[in-house]
Amino acid sequence: MTNHDEAAAVRPLTLAWVSRHLEVGERIVRTEALHGGITAEMRRLTVGTRDGGTRDLVLRTFVNVEHAEDWLNREADALTLLAGTGVPAPGLVAVDPTAEQCEYPSLLMTHLAGRAVLSDEGLETRVPLLARQLVAIHALRPAERPRAYVALTTADSVVTPKGADAAAWDAAIDVIRQPAPPYEGRFLHRDFQPGNVLFDDVPSPGPAGARITGVVDWAQTSWGPADLDVAHCSTNLALLHGPAWGLRFTEAYEEAGGVLAAAASERLYWQVRDGLAFSEEVQLVAQAWREAGRAELTRRAVEERLDAYVTALMDAPG
Repeated sequence: MTNHDEAAAVRPLTLAWVSRHLEVGERIVRTEALHGGITAEMRRLTVGTRDGGTRDLVLRTFVNVEHAEDWLNREADALTLLAGTGVPAPGLVAVDPTAEQCEYPSLLMTHLAGRAVLSDEGLETRVPLLARQLVAIHALRPAERPRAYVALTTADSVVTPKGADAAAWDAAIDVIRQPAPPYEGRFLHRDFQPGNVLFDDVPSPGPAGARITGVVDWAQTSWGPADLDVAHCSTNLALLHGPAWGLRFTEAYEEAGGVLAAAASERLYWQVRDGLAFSEEVQLVAQAWREAGRAELTRRAVEERLDAYVTALMDAPG
């Protein structure tokens, strides 16, 4: 077996576990570390097949992650549910959520073609596609619902960026002091954002050429308000591309047929809740984006965009 780099090496027990889930006569011929994730180690495994060809698998490993068992079980359940739904997701090959056989909790899945696109170029085309894909996810009606969503951010845990618009942030924090508004439950991805959506590597010329080839990272699937998933993607877009794109995504979701909370105050609650949640993770998010090629997204740059976005939400007409 040849490694792309030292970080790509698969630990011995995990390698043996993976090998037991290959077809007879297959072997791993190459491993490559995938970058961009925050909580998990991700590796692409190239498998040599009996006929002389290759196929790729993806190995997700949680090293010293508190919720690894829960997340891997949820992802395995989600991938099983998604098979045959039309939502493009990896196929589940095997899971070891409690590390009975691997060094650390791990999940093995099929590899999807395409790549995450975080650049500003072509964004006008991608945003409606993202919105349509999220509407399709929210339309799923699983026989068994995933667990209810969890929102960890509180009014006391928000980290107001240096130099931020204090009045706007104080008003935003007051919004999430209120009880969550009532909602109609939907199947949520819970981390739907450009880093978890794959686009065709070689789109044909013109806007019609871009297409989504897959949605990955289903470890936090939940049941909750569509507004929460929309708000999360909106915040990501605002920080990656500028606050106006965060506001635009909400419009795109509705244009694609998605239904959000009827009252502006209820929409604002979910938008603000997600925006403020990012205040606690700016360093992690900025680092992941820089590793993925957005070198200009320093912690300070992301903080400034977050401040501008939260301010824009609070200034939006009610």
